[in-house]
Amino acid sequence: MPHSSAALIEAATAALFERGELDAVETYFSPDYLVHLTGGEQVPGHAGLRSVLALYKRAFSGLRAEVVILAAEGGRVAWQRTFRAVHEAAFKGFPASGRELVWRDMGASLIRGGVIVEEWVLTDLAERLLLARKS
Repeated sequence: MPHSSAALIEAATAALFERGELDAVETYFSPDYLVHLTGGEQVPGHAGLRSVLALYKRAFSGLRAEVVILAAEGGRVAWQRTFRAVHEAAFKGFPASGRELVWRDMGASLIRGGVIVEEWVLTDLAERLLLARKS
């Protein structure tokens, strides 16, 4: 288990997005985890997080994620991740484009007891999906 808040974010990103290890959710996230997403959507708990990750896994092949900015202070971490993947299946109303996409998520995580308990995430994925559809 990672020893710092920043290392926890990097390890969770690698396990969940890079390697697709959905069983790792329990390792990195509190059972009462809550994420606040772009547009006001909230996803609670392990089951909610697994369903979001499965949606990404179905829609995007070759998903790669890199944490490019990390700032940690105690149990709070601000971060930016850059994702790269091929959009091969429908995703939240966007039909498959077959194109490689690059998008960014920015967020903040609250960590207690060595696990992530709450996050706030903003993404430009919808903008990238719109651009891919128009090209």
